[in-house]
Amino acid sequence: MCSFKLPRAIRRHASRSRRFCESCRNWAGAKAATCVSIPAGGGGNADRIRKYAAELIALAPEAVLAPGGTVVGALQEASRTVPIVFVTVTDPVGRGYIASLAQPLGNATGFTSFEFGMGGKWLEVLKEIAPRVTRAAVLRDPVITAGIGYLAAIHALAPSIGVQVTPIDVRDTSDLARAVAAFARTPNGGPIVTADPAAIAHREAIITLAARHRLPAVYPYRHFVADGGLMSYGIESADQFRRAAGYVDRILRGEKPGDLPVQQPTKYELVINLKTARALGLEVPDTLLSTADEVIE
Repeated sequence: MCSFKLPRAIRRHASRSRRFCESCRNWAGAKAATCVSIPAGGGGNADRIRKYAAELIALAPEAVLAPGGTVVGALQEASRTVPIVFVTVTDPVGRGYIASLAQPLGNATGFTSFEFGMGGKWLEVLKEIAPRVTRAAVLRDPVITAGIGYLAAIHALAPSIGVQVTPIDVRDTSDLARAVAAFARTPNGGPIVTADPAAIAHREAIITLAARHRLPAVYPYRHFVADGGLMSYGIESADQFRRAAGYVDRILRGEKPGDLPVQQPTKYELVINLKTARALGLEVPDTLLSTADEVIE
């Protein structure tokens, strides 16, 4: 049985997981596999996600698709033998899920989401769509390596383009709301939302806060923009789900996940929401529109 874990906090993966199942059935070794979805109300709650992970492992699957690092950690707590193929995970080595990208060892392999240097790219596109920005709030989880790495990359670039950087903790929604409100009291600011589980879990709150305080914000994934965010630059996550099916096929044929190298992203997408731009009084440069993969009217 090939199954995947799908907490509500990452329900955005539902259509992508269906693509994974469809891709699975195109591979000879996976044609007999059954894709099992276990919708759950994890909501970013670590204890709850561990509970659902244990329930999934109890089904004795032959392989598990794990969307996101939070799910990988919970699954590895439940089992160090069931093969795990992960997608959209940042810094799997630093978080202890694998030994190295080239030789993962253990029971997990898969596809990473972002290198830390992506933080600099987010700052660049924020400055391009909102040239008046001189202050950037970096919304990240300070206790994981990804949050630290993104912030360091943004700090490295910021002085050269005249931007001051303010880190904001995203682990608690009430603290987040107060911090964003305080940041917004001074003009010419814009948030950068990093790709970590806490920011993703609080997606709706972050988009609402940006709109309320009229802040131009850059996000890591398209679904933020589809929900009303201004702009995203990041991986095409659906592509990772399709590619994950190939790894599941190889595992079902007898290969070990620890022998399959972790792969980095091959496709990135820039998405812009023109309705949100107009609401913020921004005129999106033609140079940015011409490079966008998708423009939401």
